[in-house]
Amino acid sequence: MTTHAVTLQPSNATVVVPTGALLSDVLREAGIDVAQPCGGQGRCGRCVVRVERGSIRRRSALRLSAEDLAAGYALACQTVVEGDAVIAVPEQEAVARRLTTDRPASAFTLRFPYDPTTDQTIRVVPLTLQPPTLTDSIDDVARLQRGLAAAGVGPVDIPLPVLRALGPQLRDAEWQVAAIVEQGTWQHPDGPARLIELVPQSAISNQQSAILFGVAIDIGTTTVSVQLIDLEHGTILDGASEYNGQIARGEDVISRIISAGRGENGTGLEELRALVLGTINTLLGRLLQRQHLKAEDVVKAVVVGNPTMIHLFLGLTPASLRLAPYVPVVNHPQPITAAEAGLAIHPQAGVDCLPGVAAYVGADITAGTLAAGLQSTDALTLFIDVGTNGEIVLGNREWLVSCACSAGPAFEGAGVVDGMRATRGAIEEVWINSATHEPTLRVIGDVAPRGICGSGLIALVAELFISGVMDRGGNLKLDLGSSRVRVGAHGPEYVVAWASATSTGRDIVLSKVDVDNLMRAKAAIYAGFTVLAQSVGLELDAVERFLIGGSFGQYINIEKAVQIGLLPDLPWERFEFLGNTAVKGAALALLSRSARAEVAAIASRTTYLELSADNTFYDAFTNALFLPHTDLGCFPSVARLINGG
Repeated sequence: MTTHAVTLQPSNATVVVPTGALLSDVLREAGIDVAQPCGGQGRCGRCVVRVERGSIRRRSALRLSAEDLAAGYALACQTVVEGDAVIAVPEQEAVARRLTTDRPASAFTLRFPYDPTTDQTIRVVPLTLQPPTLTDSIDDVARLQRGLAAAGVGPVDIPLPVLRALGPQLRDAEWQVAAIVEQGTWQHPDGPARLIELVPQSAISNQQSAILFGVAIDIGTTTVSVQLIDLEHGTILDGASEYNGQIARGEDVISRIISAGRGENGTGLEELRALVLGTINTLLGRLLQRQHLKAEDVVKAVVVGNPTMIHLFLGLTPASLRLAPYVPVVNHPQPITAAEAGLAIHPQAGVDCLPGVAAYVGADITAGTLAAGLQSTDALTLFIDVGTNGEIVLGNREWLVSCACSAGPAFEGAGVVDGMRATRGAIEEVWINSATHEPTLRVIGDVAPRGICGSGLIALVAELFISGVMDRGGNLKLDLGSSRVRVGAHGPEYVVAWASATSTGRDIVLSKVDVDNLMRAKAAIYAGFTVLAQSVGLELDAVERFLIGGSFGQYINIEKAVQIGLLPDLPWERFEFLGNTAVKGAALALLSRSARAEVAAIASRTTYLELSADNTFYDAFTNALFLPHTDLGCFPSVARLINGG
């Protein structure tokens, strides 16, 4: 086998690899983590490197201009080594996060009656056991079971790791112990209890505060959120969020499914599982440190996420999710332990992944539906979780129907030439003067801009359209006499910020490619609304409440979203932003037996509409590929605005 030495700058690390090795694999072997939001498909351009010298072969240069190629740039995921080489790796984008990592506990409080004796499955049972004697020499387990039965708990399953420590624990505590038990599961509420741990009674009696804690975990495609919950009082103590580490291997679920299938013997799948566990456990450690708790204090977890995220979390191959007829390995995973899941909490803590509906409507949506209250309202309600994927539920207490549409990563700033996540330096709001075509910007952190995030992209396209810089087809008008509108490397573009005003020293632009990506994303979501409503014989104006969930949904400007045709043209008072409904629903299920049963009922009675099998979706999607729509009658407020009425 012929091998070659690849030296990486500025670290000066050298890796010896065989002919044909991918540069992205070379970088990974050297411990250099280069983002691959598209999952290594060469679509995003984020893994760009510069070839200083040596022999390489580019399999694709889709995201590179002629000037980039002349300067030696290459995409690491699309470039193979064919000889010794020196590769310069640019400094990777630092993710300075605008996330709710330090919100006060009061912001998380759930306001509902809570009685842990009836609502909670976790109990602490104090026991005073009679020590064994020659006349009472039953084994330790039988003695413990007898004591638990006398306290009204039993029978109790004892996992082997707990059993191994049981004898010494009983004797060290002089038979004065407290049993932490979980009583039944959601499938079998009257089933056998499970012993999580034995602790000395003295440890319980000396404790001045709560001793039982749980966590609600939302594994989003983009963001992972965790809430730490006091199971004894039903209060949420703290919460933290972090970008999902899997983003480096793909910013959408399809890219991650592809990435999971790479490598031999499931190495791609295991890498993605390790990345998300790393994110979750980092958040857990942060919360426990802030609350001065130990990992063993957390004895219960509820996990939600879309089906791809749940598959990757559990180490289940997600390949079938992207292949017709789109069948998941499991919609309703059985509860497992934290040790099996790899969570850094009590190893015997129960981990419950809430049930989903279908391949693209998962536990994040059933939990979100619970939190939004669709299952208990008489009003016709449409609930959407806006993000990399757009999942939609329509209905009320009588019926529920759902669908999912692939919006793509444009709303998160990916697939955009100067796109970035909603972090410090991101343009998040834009206003354009109709006379001069000059922009006014609002930037996160009030600093010089570095790029534009999803909410800024929506605002910018809306302003360009309303101010007359862009036509209804999303085409920039090159005859306006403005230096802001020009032809760039990717076709017509609008200069949002000149190089002299940016932190990068480069112009920040919106290209026709960017506009097309956004148009497809908004068209998919609007078509999803429309087809879902029409599938039950309704029009969108019949919807009485329009609920928007998801972290990204909190930052959408309703007026601008309507102007581009992302949201329907309904009275503004019908819209309500709910924030992260997935983690709220997970917290409810963690605390309440009845809420957990309600999630299962939501999943079982929600009808799923597969849009790819619905012939009307393509027509609806095509009609929505204009600003705001081919039929201006669907958007009367926008029609009045552009017609001067």
